[in-house]
Amino acid sequence: MKILITGGAGYIGSVLTPTLLAKGYEVTVLDNFMFRQNSLADCCQHDAFNIVRGDCRDESIMKELLHDTDIIIPLAALVGAPLCGRDQVGTKTINYEAVKLICDLASPEQRILMPVTNSGYGIGTSGKYCTEESPLRPISLYGTTKVDAEKTVLERGNSITFRLATVFGMSPRMRVDLLVNDFVYRAFYDRAVVIFEGHFKRNYIHIRDVAKVFVHGIENFESMRGKSYNVGLNDANLSKLELCAEIKKYLPKFVYLEAPIGEDPDKRDYIVSNDRILGTGFETDWSLGRGIKELIKGYTILRNTLYSNI
Repeated sequence: MKILITGGAGYIGSVLTPTLLAKGYEVTVLDNFMFRQNSLADCCQHDAFNIVRGDCRDESIMKELLHDTDIIIPLAALVGAPLCGRDQVGTKTINYEAVKLICDLASPEQRILMPVTNSGYGIGTSGKYCTEESPLRPISLYGTTKVDAEKTVLERGNSITFRLATVFGMSPRMRVDLLVNDFVYRAFYDRAVVIFEGHFKRNYIHIRDVAKVFVHGIENFESMRGKSYNVGLNDANLSKLELCAEIKKYLPKFVYLEAPIGEDPDKRDYIVSNDRILGTGFETDWSLGRGIKELIKGYTILRNTLYSNI
């Protein structure tokens, strides 16, 4: 099968692309390399790897690339509240309009597997798990564009969407600004962090399990099509304070304090059930603890503010 990945040189794509190549798929990546990354350099050895420098909003490019592909994975997006706030037009045109363009141009036979975000749940009900049937109430521009894109993809048909938990773990195109990655970085280098509204809860998933779920979706597409799937660790619905306590197990000198005043501009607070994806036979390989140990090794190598989205 031939797979097209838009934004395939980003944080997730830089892990997913070599994973798919190793599985024997032919992979074409479209990316604008906005972060000047070289994260796919090692993939160039593969005859089955193709790379196009361009913009996923360019209809002429997309028409040409879609002409000869079986599976489309739209990863291209502006991710995170700071980046989305800085470029609201880009957020709307890349996160939503470019996905709609794919839906308009793709043939009914072409399959779409799209990552969205469980941040679409916004602020959940205390003690109640968010399932795929829970109302979507995004509280950020990023969340809104992803919810709109998911609706368009599912209405188009022959598609699967993955509502990813907050992703963590090492990638060749690293992001230090994601919550687990950020807290481990601070624990490793600063040995301290001040937390605002530490009771807010999130769900988490390792980046290599994200790559694994795309492979799972490709291999089980017929039985999974037409649905959204939460993708996270069922044992990692943790508050920020609980996350810090977990990190402290591996970095004992880490000190964390909750600020008595002030608030976090990110108001997301929810717990998530991942039972639907687990019911398809999918299993995760990476626990939160294993990912923290990986990040500690990674941060022994990296110390550079380039590794973020802002």
